[in-house]
Amino acid sequence: VQLQASGGGLVQAGGSLRLSCAASGFTFERYYMGWFRQAPGKEREFVAAISRNGYRTNYADSVKGRFTISRDNAENTVNLQMNSLKPEDTAVYSCAAVLIRSIAVWEPSNDRRYDYWGQGTLVTVSS
Repeated sequence: VQLQASGGGLVQAGGSLRLSCAASGFTFERYYMGWFRQAPGKEREFVAAISRNGYRTNYADSVKGRFTISRDNAENTVNLQMNSLKPEDTAVYSCAAVLIRSIAVWEPSNDRRYDYWGQGTLVTVSS
C-alpha cells in the first residue's frame, strides 16, 4: 500500500496550492479518503475528507470555503485545492484512507479510524 502526497511548497499568504495524493496497492474506489495536517509542535488535525464516490465531503471549520477536496477513481488520486492560504495553514499535509461499509458510520475527522497513511508534503505559507 502506498499513498504518496505531492504538490506542497512555499507560497505567499493569499495564494493557492493544489495537493495530490496517488494511491496504489489497494482498491482505491472502495475507500473513503481524508487529508490531515500537522504543524510544528502541534497535534495532527483533520482538514477534509471525501466519500468513495465523491458525492459527500467534509471539512474542518478552519478551511471551509477555502479548500476543496476531490477524487478521481480512474486515476486513483485524491486532491486538495487550497485557496486564500494563511500562515496558519503551514503544516505537513498527509492523505489517509479508510474502508467502511456504510456512510452512516463515517467519522471523517477521527484519525484513529483510518487504515492507511501516506508520507506528507510540506506547505509553507509566508506572511
